[in-house]
Amino acid sequence: MPPSISYRESEPPDSPVNDSDSDVDLDLQELDPNTSSHAQASRLLGHNYSPDQRAPRIALRNIRMGGLRRLGNRGRSYGELGHSRDGNGDAMGLLEDDVHEQGYSDESGNAGDEAPLLDEHASRPQRRSFTGDRLQNLAHIGLSLRLPSFMSNASSNRRDDDGAVDNKDSDPSSSRLIVVGAPQPARYPPNLVSNAKYTAFTFLPITLYNEFSFFFNMYFLLVALSQAIPALRIGYLSTYIAPLAFVLFITMGKEAYDDIERRRRDNEANSEEYAVLHFGQAGQQSAVLRHTKSFKSPSSRKAHRQNVAQRDRLSDIQEEEEQAEGQGRGYPSSFVQEISKKSRDLKVGDVLKLGKGQRVPADVVILKCSTPEGTQAQGQPPGSAEEHSSLVSPLESDLDQDNASSGKGNNPESGSSEVSVEASSGGETFIRTDQLDGETDWKLRLASALTQTLPVEEFVRVRVTGGKPDKKVNEFVGKVELLATSQDVLNTQPDESSISSNGQSAPLTIDNTAWANTVIASQATTMAVIVYTGPQTRSALSTSLSRSKTGLLEYEINSLTKILCALTLALSIVLVALEGFGNSEGNIWYVKIMRFLVLFSTIVPISLRVNLDLGKSVYSWFIQRDPGIPGAVVRTSTIPEDLGRIEYLLSDKTGTLTQNEMEMKKIHVGTVSYANEAMDEVVAYVRHGFVGARGEKALVTPSSSYSAAAGITATRTRREIGSRVRDVVLALALCHNVTPTIEEDNGQTITSYQASSPDEIAIVRWTESVGLRLASRDRKTMVLESTETGKTVVQVQILDIFPFTSDGKRMGIIVRFHGQSQTPSLSLGNGEIWFYQKGADTAMGPIVAANDWLDEETANMAREGLRTLVVGRKKLSHDQYRDFSASYQEASLAISGRDAGMQRVVAEFLEHDLELLGVTGVEDKLQRDVKPSLELLRNAGIKIWMLTGDKVETARCVAVSSKLVARGQYIYTIAKLKHKDNAQDHLDFLRSKTDSCLLIDGESLALYLTHFGTDFISVAVRLPTVVACRCSPTQKAEIAKLIKEFTKKRVCCIGDGGNDVSMIQAADVGVGIVGKEGRQASLAADFSIEQFCHLTKLLVWHGRNSYKRSAKLAQFVIHRGLIIAVCQTMYSIAIKFEPEGLYKDWLLVGYATVYTAAPVLSLVLDKDVDENLANLYPELYKELTSGRSLSYRTFFVWVFVSIYQGGMIQGLSQILTEVDGPKMVAVSYTVLVLNELLMVAIEITTWHPVMIMCIVGTFLFYVGSVPFLGGYFDLDFLLTWGFLWRVLAIGSISLVPPYAGKLIRRTMKPPSYRKVQGI
Repeated sequence: MPPSISYRESEPPDSPVNDSDSDVDLDLQELDPNTSSHAQASRLLGHNYSPDQRAPRIALRNIRMGGLRRLGNRGRSYGELGHSRDGNGDAMGLLEDDVHEQGYSDESGNAGDEAPLLDEHASRPQRRSFTGDRLQNLAHIGLSLRLPSFMSNASSNRRDDDGAVDNKDSDPSSSRLIVVGAPQPARYPPNLVSNAKYTAFTFLPITLYNEFSFFFNMYFLLVALSQAIPALRIGYLSTYIAPLAFVLFITMGKEAYDDIERRRRDNEANSEEYAVLHFGQAGQQSAVLRHTKSFKSPSSRKAHRQNVAQRDRLSDIQEEEEQAEGQGRGYPSSFVQEISKKSRDLKVGDVLKLGKGQRVPADVVILKCSTPEGTQAQGQPPGSAEEHSSLVSPLESDLDQDNASSGKGNNPESGSSEVSVEASSGGETFIRTDQLDGETDWKLRLASALTQTLPVEEFVRVRVTGGKPDKKVNEFVGKVELLATSQDVLNTQPDESSISSNGQSAPLTIDNTAWANTVIASQATTMAVIVYTGPQTRSALSTSLSRSKTGLLEYEINSLTKILCALTLALSIVLVALEGFGNSEGNIWYVKIMRFLVLFSTIVPISLRVNLDLGKSVYSWFIQRDPGIPGAVVRTSTIPEDLGRIEYLLSDKTGTLTQNEMEMKKIHVGTVSYANEAMDEVVAYVRHGFVGARGEKALVTPSSSYSAAAGITATRTRREIGSRVRDVVLALALCHNVTPTIEEDNGQTITSYQASSPDEIAIVRWTESVGLRLASRDRKTMVLESTETGKTVVQVQILDIFPFTSDGKRMGIIVRFHGQSQTPSLSLGNGEIWFYQKGADTAMGPIVAANDWLDEETANMAREGLRTLVVGRKKLSHDQYRDFSASYQEASLAISGRDAGMQRVVAEFLEHDLELLGVTGVEDKLQRDVKPSLELLRNAGIKIWMLTGDKVETARCVAVSSKLVARGQYIYTIAKLKHKDNAQDHLDFLRSKTDSCLLIDGESLALYLTHFGTDFISVAVRLPTVVACRCSPTQKAEIAKLIKEFTKKRVCCIGDGGNDVSMIQAADVGVGIVGKEGRQASLAADFSIEQFCHLTKLLVWHGRNSYKRSAKLAQFVIHRGLIIAVCQTMYSIAIKFEPEGLYKDWLLVGYATVYTAAPVLSLVLDKDVDENLANLYPELYKELTSGRSLSYRTFFVWVFVSIYQGGMIQGLSQILTEVDGPKMVAVSYTVLVLNELLMVAIEITTWHPVMIMCIVGTFLFYVGSVPFLGGYFDLDFLLTWGFLWRVLAIGSISLVPPYAGKLIRRTMKPPSYRKVQGI
């Protein structure tokens, strides 16, 4: 329900408040008290506004709208009033006002209806804000003459200038001038998000380079090209070209698919729609209005919806403006339209209109924040005289605030409403930055005071100056200027004199900005101008470029193929050397070496890449369809084997290990502690303690006596405890920076809380759960009500707030309690004044009075992983507060050392001998199954580092609560290290205590990485756990790179926020979590999961299987190529070292494809242990990191097996049949195929139906294809017993010894997985 509208009776016509003349005289004198012509201007302005002519509250609007209603200014919008009031034009315009004023009326023709709604206190600052700076030029009438703008070519010049300067690129080394709502004088990059690795032009060159950077791909390219030379050609050209083309097609196809998917996801982000304010010129409005709606303030729209007849002043003015625009010949002024733009189309200078929950698409400077009317009621304590009309626009509210803060126009009637309005539209908004810096706290952001009170139409007169694009997310230095006209804004080389005479300027800091990928958390509508786009945003500069990742297995296989190639070359030279290097019958020796190299090319099998790539696709399919990790997505399918080789895990904290949801778990009041079910007792104490004093309007103060429940005789101890509980709950309900807001969801009213810290929200929610609700809060008042009765029980006036700082680690508040509800504003002489403070135990320990339980209790809570806050209070007499206030005010005006001086005053007057009320323990809820997951990963031999942007205390608590730090493990803290003098001492200590956990902050980390990078990493990698706090995204990525370079081990990084993208991309394996912080990390990651606990299955199960299977597959493919090369060697020796092929054409192609491919590829389904055993014995994972599954040792074992089997097969075939002929080829080829099938069967650990089908199916296919091989085999010989016994005998001799050796080795030295299986 909207608040009821209170109408105030008009003052008598002769009242000084409504005297138009005095009103205008006052303003003009404020603007330029020394100008004699102001009196004349006052008479001119006030000439026709006598009280008997018009309702007094219309006068100001008539003054303002007079210029608009002149025929010559019909084309101007409300926001541009006063722009042409220079020289004689000003005087003429003022004189014409009385001629045309009778032409004004609103649509209904009832100009007087809304008269009581207008408040002169809102309008006066408004007049100052956009007419005052021009009216001062009245003093110069006659001294300067300027042509009216419609007679000049200013607008055409502006267009020409824009066109001319559009070709200039922005210089990133210098600061930039941003013209608000207009084309920029320099060109800036488009606002595109891109995680893609390739473009249409770079795809082929980069992928081909990546492919041929692998040695064996280059080797096969040379072999294939050699077949173009007739002297080197052996068999069909397609035998060598087709496999290579197939491999490249498969690999490049996968890369293209992955990149297209990235582009599709980027396109979703780039297509997000945003509301943008378009500032048009008056002549263009009528054409554009047919397609877009004109922008109106939120209050204007709401008033229109409620009742057409009820219109606030801004709405009326805008409607008249719309009717009047488009007809005039006057100075071109902006009119505002709200249009929709996609994120990719946003440009520097665009003004965005952002609401709650919207992602900020680019780096912006906030110009204006206005709170919707629904939340204004929250800022008004019930029963107070702070009623405020819902028809007053946010603009007027802002101006009221300005008026109130300047101390002008305050009277008893308006004084009470200022508090309410000030709270409802103070230019404040909260943003969530966890995507950017990982910090969980909401950040308060402010609109510049210069632009907050400015009408939206006047934004075209604003110019923003910002520094060059920078990756520092916590720094910004800039300036905002409000110039006289929109034409002045385009002057990019202003001199200081022009700025001082024609405009105002104000500084901009980080508090006035919102960077890309932050999220608006407030109800306020935020208007902001874009200053950096696309690749120049803070978030993009902190993010490293996407890179193509290559698995460790690929590098290992690459080194093995170099050995195989060397073997091939050596074999070719040896065979030619054995015959002699003489040239015979035109056959030159080096040509023979080349032909041998081509013949032995199967040693380096091209099918290896095909099999491995197909294997990777299978592993990806398994991961994405695993019901145990729902929602898993494989975005980089080239590195699943690396999941089985991880030795370092770098994890974000917020949203990765924790849910970023705080919950109050424990409270200790000195003699008793409450937690879990015992909180019900706190509820009872609060119910009794806040029943209120006698009388309907009486409120509770700290001095109120604690009343026990009626009918219960409470013991003295119980009364004392009850009083303590009431005091600590009251302190927690008051000492915070939380603001309640009302939202409507499906017709239901929901109260939510806004604060910069989730800890504070958790505490306020807890006080609500025990019976004390924060009903409303603004800058000056706070109201608490009982949740049981809904009655106001506490009402305070906020005198001072001392916000939390990372140095002080505490926040305080001074309040004055109301003894009665609906009391008028308290004078300094009445009402209790109390100072409340809460903070970290380290900061509060010396401040509170001596006690014997604080240290012990905070240590107990810290061991439980709770975030502790110590709460204290102190009563101040009125004289004490006066003394403090005077000293504090004096300190706040100091030019140098202001912050230190203010803190010194607070410490002297307030921060000593506080009464200790209690200690709270807040838990940052962990993600599901984080503790067992971390324990399992640690047992798997993975060293875990936690890198977070959060505070040191927070990180320590989470490290303890998540069991990242073992119970009793020593935590060595390095913080605030500014000089490198004693940096080495810390490292020396850690070298001597390698079982401790290191906790280091970002400042110290930066020093170590800069000066002692290698030393620091060499020590840190030996520690079981490292926790780094206040890390920037760049630091996270740098740590990942340093660990990789120093250890040469595989590093996995996991995170869920935009601040983790750099780290994820720098890692060997990047894992992103899809969470409430958005999808940016998961989109940039190689693997995307939904919960941290899914990581254990991804590594311990899928990582293990992927690596073991690929290792076995690679060795089998190498064995398959080697064995046929050995057969070829034996054959060449037998035919006197001639480079002739043993198996030609189809036999060679068929052997590598249809006759062996399916069984060998079916090895990707093999598993050595089941999932339960892999989780039960995570130590099995530790073995994988040593790389024993594919090492030089296993490789040479397979080489010797291949030489033995190839030698036996070909040698015995030639001995038992013939040296050269179809009978020998038939026997050796058949044994070769059967040998490979049986070797696959021998190597399988766990049988799968698909494996049986592949082996049996391939054998049947071979048997079925034999009749068609008459060109190679002697088919008649195949039907004899002689063929059969030769095949069986040779096959047995080649297979039995390797199998026997395997059995003996398994018995003598069983592998670990056999031990845990109990086999």
